[in-house]
Amino acid sequence: QVQLVESGGGLVQPGGSLTLSCVASGSIYTIYTMGWYRQAPGKQRELVATITSTGKTNYADSVKGRFTISRDNAKNTVYLQMNSLSPEDTAVYSCHVDLMRYSDFEIMDYWGKGTLVTVSS
Repeated sequence: QVQLVESGGGLVQPGGSLTLSCVASGSIYTIYTMGWYRQAPGKQRELVATITSTGKTNYADSVKGRFTISRDNAKNTVYLQMNSLSPEDTAVYSCHVDLMRYSDFEIMDYWGKGTLVTVSS
């Protein structure tokens, strides 16, 4: 079994910063791409940022220059540093991981349950 646990969400004022973390644990042989997605109230889920196993990153245009994705392969952890937050960034942020399971060497993708980020004064 594989679990993803996010942390770091909360309430922040406009212009503030937050850092999200997502730890993957369980039957993991290797992790490929890790990423963050978000879903605002009444909207579709959208890509925020992804990072490959070699460190190549991809960002949504709406967060370029403000958000930074990084990962610690030794800890099976992906981070999302969010700066200059605005109310439009309010959403549930979910972690997504593509990995190969140690138990059967199947390549699967997993989602975390999400962490709420609220940007409000």
